[in-house]
Amino acid sequence: MNEFTTYRLPNGIRGIHRCVRSNVAHCALIVNAGSRDELTAEYGLAHFTEHAFFKGTQRRRAWQVNCRLENLGGELNAFTTKECTSIHATTLRGDFPKAAELIADIAFRSTFPDRELEREKEVICDEINTYKDSPADLIYDTFEDMLFEGSELGHNILGGKKALARFDGNAIRRFTARTHTTDQMVFSSIGNIAPQTVEAVADRYFGRQPATVRTTHRTAPDVRPPFERTITKHTHQTHCIIGSRACGIDDPRRLPLALLVNILGGPSANSLLNVVVREKHGLSYNIEASYTPYTDCGIVATYFSCDHGNTEQCIELIEAQMRRLRTETLTPRRLSMAKKQFIAQLAISLESNEGYMLGTGKSFLLHEEVDTMEQVYAKIEALTAAQLAEVAEEVLGVDSKLIYR
Repeated sequence: MNEFTTYRLPNGIRGIHRCVRSNVAHCALIVNAGSRDELTAEYGLAHFTEHAFFKGTQRRRAWQVNCRLENLGGELNAFTTKECTSIHATTLRGDFPKAAELIADIAFRSTFPDRELEREKEVICDEINTYKDSPADLIYDTFEDMLFEGSELGHNILGGKKALARFDGNAIRRFTARTHTTDQMVFSSIGNIAPQTVEAVADRYFGRQPATVRTTHRTAPDVRPPFERTITKHTHQTHCIIGSRACGIDDPRRLPLALLVNILGGPSANSLLNVVVREKHGLSYNIEASYTPYTDCGIVATYFSCDHGNTEQCIELIEAQMRRLRTETLTPRRLSMAKKQFIAQLAISLESNEGYMLGTGKSFLLHEEVDTMEQVYAKIEALTAAQLAEVAEEVLGVDSKLIYR
C-alpha cells in the first residue's frame, strides 16, 4: 500500500491519504451508517440526518455552514446510501485545513434547530415528489424493496412523508449516537499535501471527539423466491427490471460478476444488450445492466424502457443474452477484449480524484486495506472464462421481473 498513507486516531477514527500533484484537495468523512441501519420507525432518518447536518452547528448558522467553503471557491456536499453516509469537500490545496475543520464541525457539533429542520422537511418532500415522477429511478427501489422484502435493505433511502413529519432533533441524536460511532468512521483525503500534515490536521479536528463503539449488528436478508409483477403507472413507456440477488463486497465472485455484468450491459456501445436490443432491433433507447454489492449480499439488475408493444420482445432478447452467457464459454479473444475494456473504464473513472478519494475511503472503512490500481488490474487479468461462466450460471439463471406500464 505504498500508494496510500494510513493512520488511526486515538478515538478509533481511521484515516487514509493519497498524495498527488494537484492544486485541488478533496476530503471526506465517511461513516459506515445508512438507511439499512434504521429501525422500523426511522425509515428515511439517515437521509434526513444528512440534510440536517447543514442546518447549523454550535459555531455556525446554516448560511455560514453553506458559505464557509463556497466563499473560497470550494464545495461542500454529502450523500447517503443504504450502507454509508459521506460529508465531503473540495478546496484549493491551501484551504484543506478549513475543509477538515468544517466537516468535523458538521459531523460532531450540529445543533439541529427545529425551525431549520421543519423548513428542510419541505425540501425533502419535494425531493420525494421528484423521485416519484421518475419511473426510471423509482422502479429500481421498488424492485429492491421486493427482492429484500422484510429486511434492513428492503426500504428506500428517502423514506415517506408521514415518517418524515415525525422526525426532530432528538430522533437524529438518538440515531447518530447509535450508528455514527468513531470506530465506524474514516477520514479520506487526496491532494498535494504531505501525509504528516494531513494526519496532524485530522488529529486536530477529529481526534478530540470521544471514542465510541457500535454495539448493533447488521443482519443479512433472507433469500426470497423469484417473483413477477406488473404495476400500472400510466407511463408513456414500459419500464422493466429483470434481476436477482447476487454476492456481496467480500465475496471472491464479486470481480468476475462485475466483469460479466459489464459484458452484458455496461456503458459501452458494444455491450451485448446494447448491440442486440438497441442497435440491431431498435427497440429501446435506455438499456443497461448493473451490479450493486452490499456488505453481505448484492443485486444484479437489467433495466430497459420501450414502447408498450415491444416489451415482450425486449424481455425475450435479454433472456437470450443471459442464457448465452450461462451456456457459451467466452473465447480467449472475447475475454481479452472484455478485460481491456473493463480496465480502461476503471482507469478513466479514476481520473476524478474526488471519486478516487471516496472509493478508497469506503474500501478502507470496510476492509482496513485498499488495493492499488495495479493490483486490481492484475486481478482482472487473472480472471478465466470458466469463472465467468460459473458466476453467470449462479446469478443469471433465476431472475425476478418488475414491469411499470
